[in-house]
Amino acid sequence: MRVPLLMLLVGLLSACGAAGQAEPAATAAPATATVRQGSLNGQVSQNGTLSYAAQADGSDYPVVNQAAGVYTELPAAGQVVACGHVLYRVGDDPVLLLCGSRPFYRDLAEGDDGWDVAILNRNLGVAGDEFTGKTASGLSELLDKEELSVGDAVVLPGPVRISGVTAQLGGRAVPGSPLGTAVTTRHEVVVQLNAAQQAQVKVGNRAQVTLPDNRVTGGRVSRIGTVATQGRDGSATVPVYLSLDKPKDAGTLDAAPVRVQITTAGVKNALIVPVTSLIGAGTGYAIERVTAAGGRETVPVKLGLFDDAAGMVQVTGDLRAGDRVVVPST
Repeated sequence: MRVPLLMLLVGLLSACGAAGQAEPAATAAPATATVRQGSLNGQVSQNGTLSYAAQADGSDYPVVNQAAGVYTELPAAGQVVACGHVLYRVGDDPVLLLCGSRPFYRDLAEGDDGWDVAILNRNLGVAGDEFTGKTASGLSELLDKEELSVGDAVVLPGPVRISGVTAQLGGRAVPGSPLGTAVTTRHEVVVQLNAAQQAQVKVGNRAQVTLPDNRVTGGRVSRIGTVATQGRDGSATVPVYLSLDKPKDAGTLDAAPVRVQITTAGVKNALIVPVTSLIGAGTGYAIERVTAAGGRETVPVKLGLFDDAAGMVQVTGDLRAGDRVVVPST
């Protein structure tokens, strides 16, 4: 029996359609990790910046001129000036850098006494808070001239490295006008630490700093900032400052990127999950737990100790060891 051509074509098209039709895709099972209970050693790893230390708020020290006249010699950016040495000249008269905590407010002469005289004497290696013949002799020996207006001196906490100069050679020097800025000669590493990790990092914590040439040098946390900054992604960070055990290891590096690993206290009995399992939950954090039926439920957690080296974090919440939590698949 002949099959009509139209029916044959319809049959062939139907068969092709049935063969080409895809089966509904099965939902892929989420990648998971198991909550474990045990000890955790705290390791906080962050990128940081190695620079010369500035003021506590991170800003450079202002260099404020007190002399009147014309600038006849100015320091250069990057120049290091020691305590008791000439910082610049006005009308060809030297202006000293003196190291102390308060700026001078008067000219000093033999017979004067007070805290400002004590600062001057310390810079000259003379004891006491009285302007004596030893003070005058020290100034004369330093400058090789008898006349000096000590009240024009710039007072900063220690020896400095000039970070910028705004005054112009030949320009008019006006008392109270800015000359430029300076930083200390001491290196410091600054890390912007996630605010969630702030509680576990303490002043005195040991650290390893990996320099740009991959050399590793030791350091410790010297201070922790108190003001948090919110980033574009909504996360808050606080600055953590570290000093180096061997400052010479830093050489003349400035504004150099470094890798910092801070060792914090450990815990012996903690619930531990991968850091990658954390999700944002309002102002806190949560994880997604896999239910017995294979579904997911969100469980709020509080964060404890971090081990950045292993990518793990201590959590507390409605969890127990053996629970499975969702992690991003790779």
